[in-house]
Amino acid sequence: MSSVTFLGTGGARVIVFKQLLASGGLWLDIEGTLLLVDPGPGSIVQCTKRKLHPTKLSAVIITHRHLDHCADVNSIIEGMSTGGLERRGILFAPRDALEDDPVVLRYLRAYLDEVRLLTEGGEYQVGNARFSTPVRHRHPAETYGLMFDTPQGRLGLIADTAYFPELADHYRCDYLIINTVLLEPRPGVDHLCIAEAQAIIEAVSPKVAVLTHFGMNVWRSKPWEIAARITEQTGVKVIAARDGMHLELE
Repeated sequence: MSSVTFLGTGGARVIVFKQLLASGGLWLDIEGTLLLVDPGPGSIVQCTKRKLHPTKLSAVIITHRHLDHCADVNSIIEGMSTGGLERRGILFAPRDALEDDPVVLRYLRAYLDEVRLLTEGGEYQVGNARFSTPVRHRHPAETYGLMFDTPQGRLGLIADTAYFPELADHYRCDYLIINTVLLEPRPGVDHLCIAEAQAIIEAVSPKVAVLTHFGMNVWRSKPWEIAARITEQTGVKVIAARDGMHLELE
C-alpha cells in the first residue's frame, strides 16, 4: 500500500511563525519507499512526535526554496544520514535551492548518495517511488508540483503557484493534494485560492482531493466546512487536511 501523512498543514507566514498549524511537510510511503516532501519549520519535531524516523527515509524532495517548504531540510538530511555516519539518501530540489543563495548547506550534501535537480517535465525514481514534475509553476521561486505513480493510482501534489488554466491538464490523477493558501484571489500573490482549487478539482475529477497548506483566512473560515461544500457542489470527495492526518491510497 501507499500512504501520505500530513506532518503540517500551515502555509502562510503568520500561520507558520506562530505555529498555529504545523509546517512539517508530507511523509510519503510509496510501496515501502519513504520520502519527505517540503520539510518546513518543525519537520524534524513532527517526524519524531509521530514516530516517523528520518533514518528510514530514501529521499527528501523540495518543491521550492521558500522557508515554509525547506527550513528543516538540513536537519532532515542529517537525520537521514545518521549525522553523516552513513552516507545515504537522495535530495531532489530545484536549481535555485542549491546555487547562489542555497538553502541546503554544502557540507551536508556530502552526506547524501546523490543530489538531483528538478526540472520541468522531469521523471525520477527512487526505490519503488516513480514521480515526475510535469510543469514549472508560476511562483517567485523556481517551483514544481509532483506526480507519483503508484499501484493504487496516480497521486498529485499541486505546490504553491498562481492559477493558470493548464494546471488541471498537468495533474490528471486519482488522488490530488492542493496547496490552498488564499480564501479569495489576491492580485500579485502567486497562490491558489479556494475558488481556483475548486475549479481544478472539477476539471480533474479525482477519487479524492485534499486541501492543505492553509493561510490565516482559510483557517478562520473552517476549511473542513469549505471541503464539505466543495464535495456537495462537485461530487468529488474533498477533505481538509489536519496536522498528523494519515491518508491511505486504496
